Amino acid sequence: MNFDSSKYNYPSRRNVVYARNVVATSNPLAAEAGLEVMRRGGNAIDAAVATAAALTVVEPTANGIGGDAFAIVWDGKELHGLNASGYAPAALDADILRKQGILEMPKYSWEAVTVPGAPSAWASLSGKFGAVPFAELLKPAIEYARYGYPLPVSVGETWLRANDIYGKVLKSESHKVWFDTFVPDGKCPGPGSIWFSTDMADTLEKLAETRCEDFYRGKIADDIVAFAQKSGGYIREPDLAEYFPEWVTPISVDYRGYDVYEIPPNGQGLAALMALNILKGFELDQHRETAQNYHVQIEAMKLAFADAEAYIADARFMDVGIDELLSESYTKKRRALINERALLPSRGAPQRGGTVYLSTADAQGNMVSYIQSNYMGFGSGLVVPGRGISLHNRGNNFTLEEGHPNCLAPRKKPYHTIIPGFLSKSGEPVGPFGVMGGFMQPQAHVQVISSAIDFLLNPQDILDAPRWRWQSGKSVFLERGVDSELAQQLSERGHEITLLQEDVTSMGRGQIIWRMPNGAYCAGTEPRADGAIACF
Repeated sequence: MNFDSSKYNYPSRRNVVYARNVVATSNPLAAEAGLEVMRRGGNAIDAAVATAAALTVVEPTANGIGGDAFAIVWDGKELHGLNASGYAPAALDADILRKQGILEMPKYSWEAVTVPGAPSAWASLSGKFGAVPFAELLKPAIEYARYGYPLPVSVGETWLRANDIYGKVLKSESHKVWFDTFVPDGKCPGPGSIWFSTDMADTLEKLAETRCEDFYRGKIADDIVAFAQKSGGYIREPDLAEYFPEWVTPISVDYRGYDVYEIPPNGQGLAALMALNILKGFELDQHRETAQNYHVQIEAMKLAFADAEAYIADARFMDVGIDELLSESYTKKRRALINERALLPSRGAPQRGGTVYLSTADAQGNMVSYIQSNYMGFGSGLVVPGRGISLHNRGNNFTLEEGHPNCLAPRKKPYHTIIPGFLSKSGEPVGPFGVMGGFMQPQAHVQVISSAIDFLLNPQDILDAPRWRWQSGKSVFLERGVDSELAQQLSERGHEITLLQEDVTSMGRGQIIWRMPNGAYCAGTEPRADGAIACF
């Protein structure tokens, strides 16, 4: 491939990793779980499943068994996309909430809970590509859950913050199990604390034995439904029994000769592609850290987000086609709106028609870009009794606006924030990348791709570099490390700048693995988390 390490712009601030087999994620225990599977004969897909399952235990602050997942897999010949996001229960629609006087989607109640898809992702990936028995992949997660582990710094600090929030907002009897599970005996775990969950271990063992069938069509499914019926939830047996993940064709745009791939809607990867389409019409300054470069990236992203909010939904309900949103004619119209001043973004008029990320790669050329989430940290605050399953709250991303393509409806999937990315050139893979973090994700994808292609930064330098985040209107957050003079120049262009001094959690957390011409890999991990790369 063309990502030759000799062409990188300057040495990494931290050591970039080179290896033939790599697992990169936000937690060292999870990375080791994936690597151990590869050492025992598993491939990159097996490693991704083992890592993902372990992450539900060692980083429950961001994902869980009751969450969703997406993946892009390079199997040595072609790309495959997996959409393992769940739909709204058949018994729930927008009218029900409007009649209750609810004007926007709740965060911490059953109304926000869609059918979880993560377990189906593990089984589907293993069934299609795996090289070792499925039960082997969940062993590390089961051991961590049953015997415990000490919380690393980032997870421990996030856990403490989540407890402060949940202590204020989780007031119903149905939320009691969350505190019993994650704040045992009223003591919130922090950095260095040892936490375990025998309930979660038992659940993972049952998933291992049944290839996750039990979650959708077995005793675990029965327990989820019983909890819902007892506490005012909407999920019923058919919602789980009739759910299956979808294999999809990734969508892409050409960015300066490279193909950037994302999962099609209901995910927001389309927003990143729209922004890159706009951005490629500008000639960027030679050096990354200039006001002009930041300005055009931010403006492109604002326009893409305005369209994403208006048009992205479950693909079956979108009334504007993906091809139209990515067309050159429409992109030119959007690009023409960008000038030297910050704009207030609005939707265009096209023709109508808490998260964890990991990447893996092996010596045989298999590569995986995988993302999994409960949303808003631990999710809805609803935990299935006796199961340790923290249910996500992805339904919060629905709108209740009548006629909107993303309006809540039965068996409909919500606009989804989590997005895995993949890069290739001339039909050959470069590798997986991703940055978790809610609506930061497409913004970070744009910054990753621009840093790699426009400025030839290596994976570790890309992740170490300071980031920007558009909030709304003209409001932009700049991470510490951005030069104060650059910030002043952006202010003079009309951007409303906030310089973040301490909180870096809003800037996302990423992983990157690039394949080099000799077949080895070059990998980087996130400095804003307990990032780890396990390799051999």
